Amino acid sequence: MAGLFNNLLVLFFVFQNICLGFRSPLSVFKRYKDTSRSFSSECLGSDQPVVSLGLSDFALDIRMPGVTPKQSDTYLCMSVPLPVDDEAYVVDFKPHASMDTVHHMLLFGCNEPSSTENYWDCDEGTCKDKSNILYAWARNAPPTRLPKGVGFRVGGETGGRFFVLQVHYGDISAFRDKHKDCSGVTLHLTHQKQPLIAGMYLMMSVNTVIPPGEKVVDADIACHYKRFPMHLFAYRVHTHRLGKVVSGYRVRNGQWTLIGRQSPQLPQAFYPVEHPVDVSYDDTLAARCVFSGEGRTTETHIGGTANDEMCNFYIMYYMEAKHAVSYMTCTQNANPELFRNIPQEANIPIQIMSDMLKMTHGHHEETKDSDKSSLLQQAKKEEEEILEQNFHIEEAVEWPGLDLKLGQISGLALDAENNLVIFHRGDHVWDENSFDNTFVYQQRGLGPIEQSTILVLHPSNAKLLRSLGKSLFYLPHGLSIDKNGNYWVTDVALHQVFKLGPDKKEPLLTLGVALQPGSDKNHFCQPTDVAVDPNTGSIYVSDGYCNSRIIQFSPNGLYVMQWGEETSLGRAKPGQFHIPHSLALIPDFSQLCVADRENGRIQCFRLETGEFIREIKHKSFGRELFAVSYVPGLLFAVNGMPYPGEAEPVQGFVMNFSTGEIIDTFIPLRKSFEMPHDVVASEDETVFVGDVHARAVWKFASTEKLEHRSVKKAGIEVQDIKESGTIVEGRLKNNPESTDPIKKQEKQHLVQQHTSTGISFVLITTLLIIPVVVLLAILLFIRWRKTAVYGGDGEHKLDSSSGRILGRVRGKGSGGLNLGNFFASHKSYSRKGFDRVSTEGSDQEKDEDEGTDSEEECSAPQTPPAPSSS
Repeated sequence: MAGLFNNLLVLFFVFQNICLGFRSPLSVFKRYKDTSRSFSSECLGSDQPVVSLGLSDFALDIRMPGVTPKQSDTYLCMSVPLPVDDEAYVVDFKPHASMDTVHHMLLFGCNEPSSTENYWDCDEGTCKDKSNILYAWARNAPPTRLPKGVGFRVGGETGGRFFVLQVHYGDISAFRDKHKDCSGVTLHLTHQKQPLIAGMYLMMSVNTVIPPGEKVVDADIACHYKRFPMHLFAYRVHTHRLGKVVSGYRVRNGQWTLIGRQSPQLPQAFYPVEHPVDVSYDDTLAARCVFSGEGRTTETHIGGTANDEMCNFYIMYYMEAKHAVSYMTCTQNANPELFRNIPQEANIPIQIMSDMLKMTHGHHEETKDSDKSSLLQQAKKEEEEILEQNFHIEEAVEWPGLDLKLGQISGLALDAENNLVIFHRGDHVWDENSFDNTFVYQQRGLGPIEQSTILVLHPSNAKLLRSLGKSLFYLPHGLSIDKNGNYWVTDVALHQVFKLGPDKKEPLLTLGVALQPGSDKNHFCQPTDVAVDPNTGSIYVSDGYCNSRIIQFSPNGLYVMQWGEETSLGRAKPGQFHIPHSLALIPDFSQLCVADRENGRIQCFRLETGEFIREIKHKSFGRELFAVSYVPGLLFAVNGMPYPGEAEPVQGFVMNFSTGEIIDTFIPLRKSFEMPHDVVASEDETVFVGDVHARAVWKFASTEKLEHRSVKKAGIEVQDIKESGTIVEGRLKNNPESTDPIKKQEKQHLVQQHTSTGISFVLITTLLIIPVVVLLAILLFIRWRKTAVYGGDGEHKLDSSSGRILGRVRGKGSGGLNLGNFFASHKSYSRKGFDRVSTEGSDQEKDEDEGTDSEEECSAPQTPPAPSSS
């Protein structure tokens, strides 16, 4: 009877899964809803699901049921029963939280929670019986996976039957909008018996006092180990703001062996133990936290609030099942003399980049009145340090790529060698005749683009290295490159996504149905971009102009899940899109950021679940934000042209990833942005912007690189004075307050270079005059010959001949890489300007003359020859 009941229950799960369409972070299976609990409608995916992962595995989603803490430093708890009676093993943890709202989370295992309510204040306790810590998270730590064959034992006769989630909400300023929080963790469990049982060893200081202004304060913990051998495989450190470094060791026969050492200001994940460490009977486990009381005016004690401190060193270990102990603690210093011999590395703070430091300070700590002034001074000092970096990028005016003859440029990417990859439309354009009102492409008679649509260029000299993509695409759009060098592209006319090998002519993978728009799992409707997770290989597609969703596929192209919906009337809500136009994958923090074009914002989501994390929106974005790109610590973006009567200029943005703060803007010095369609950046702060209207690609670089650029030939250093002047002009445009120092500096520079500048000017002038004189001599000679041979008719023929000669001379003297040869021979090729037409659906722009709200991204081409009726 029990077996029949279980089978019926499984069928019920599957039926509920189909109806709900759950987006699981662990599998493509659906989930059921536990109707015994009530959850907020704002908490998508937080209804305590159980997800089948096969015959023996399942996932359990543990989330806060839509809570809004009322005061800072609130600890809230909630419990979830183990959904099975027999023994199971936790083998994987995946967090769902952001440090913007959550200070830290702890997951406990026990048999009886302190309350039966949906959630409660943890001051009432977590468990009535003994509780074991299974997992801890803080500061945007990534997921934790246990080694193969290792699991935390739960259920059965010896394991806990309940999970209790404790969430510490440090600063509630993030809840000013009264939104509901659904933070939590997803567990991967299995019924397969694990030969090795995992446990947690917590080393924690309980009596450390940090005097105000003290530069270095040590908190030491040490305990003798008196149990069966255990094997250490992961560690985690935890302090609050004053912690500089935390180190843990095994001490055996006077020898110190490092378990782990890390800055607590970095993401507080469980990091793998670099070299396997075993702990045997009578060994000593020792840990040290190094603090600094600088900036504080009162003593800081160990405690649970954000103004207090903590010194925790967590160790994940495994033991043989017959000897396993699930949880152990050490809260004393059994041998203070021992620390005289601690390795010196334990006393050296770990230096971290300022961007990463700011990232870890996403939790805004509330302070006592006596501490406010000192913390403000510290924040000001940090801000001054960032300003001292003088981060600014400007156009690299020596880059010849601006003169490339290309079609409409829709996508940019950088390969592993930092070569620039361009995706363009050749002789095809997106105009008012491209689609009907059902989004079906109307210009199939033109055939696919005959030219190479993917071009790989050297990033310094724009030399064409290779090309591909002939006769494959109709209207290219998005481009990205995975870690294996494969090109991933979207075509809005074909409504498809393609994976192309670097040296393959045919696609390796195709998603979607050619020329068929749709909104189900197998169809796209004008997909805009694609991104591939380098860690998992998962594929993410932004779909698109006529759908408002992000779709996840497995590495081999199987549908996994989707999220997003159309923007409702009024202010756009989280998870709503009005043309998700560009994707930036953030592998370091397991996030996907989307340029929500017509809503003029960036939205970031969790990769595993599609859960909304945050919105980045600035007035200077205007109404449209076209593209976004990520490098560690920074986001780059480009916006659209302002609507009539609005002042926000079209420009590029550099933002601090953790705060979303704009730290720089940039515009070209040569030509102007018309409709910048894509942006891509490298870790050395080189940025490329592709413009679909201007059909141009600009290169930008940090001013530090530009100012120090020089060329040495024959032992002589030559500086480009003209370019230096252009850079100064651009600087003044961006920083008007710094005019006088720059003028003074430039004046001194010009005085020092006066002599060489004069020589250079004479030399350049001479070189320019010589070809003009030669050309005039040729023309005079031709005129004399014509007059001598043809008499009175010579003048007419002279004009024709000289025009041909001048045309040839101009053609050869155009300079730069001319890729127009790829296109000029095509019968439908057109270089006309843009006839702006008011339609909705393509890459849009405002027309100041007509006052229309939206525009096609491209010109109306010459009418192609009508296809033959035969």
